[in-house]
Amino acid sequence: MSIKVTEAAARQITKQLQRRGRGLGLRLGVKKSGCSGLAYVIDYADSVGESDAVFEQLGVTLVVDREHLPALEGLEVDYRREGISEAFRFNNPNVKASCGCGESFTV
Repeated sequence: MSIKVTEAAARQITKQLQRRGRGLGLRLGVKKSGCSGLAYVIDYADSVGESDAVFEQLGVTLVVDREHLPALEGLEVDYRREGISEAFRFNNPNVKASCGCGESFTV
């Protein structure tokens, strides 16, 4: 199982954790949502539980509950600025379809 982080995402994760003043890294997951079925969930990770998988890369840590791994296997987490918008972007090879607004997806 692997989840990758780009250099831009690693810089942003580090910046956000420094601004926050605490945390191990980011917690990634999915939840049922939207018209296509699943949506990404991103939060700070302050601890690692027994059911968590930990991915360390480029000096940052991503924590994922193992039950979410089938939907996230091979995921690349990126961070992009487009015009005045900037956000994490998820390049997921498992996505079979997504809604028009880009908020939800199906694996």
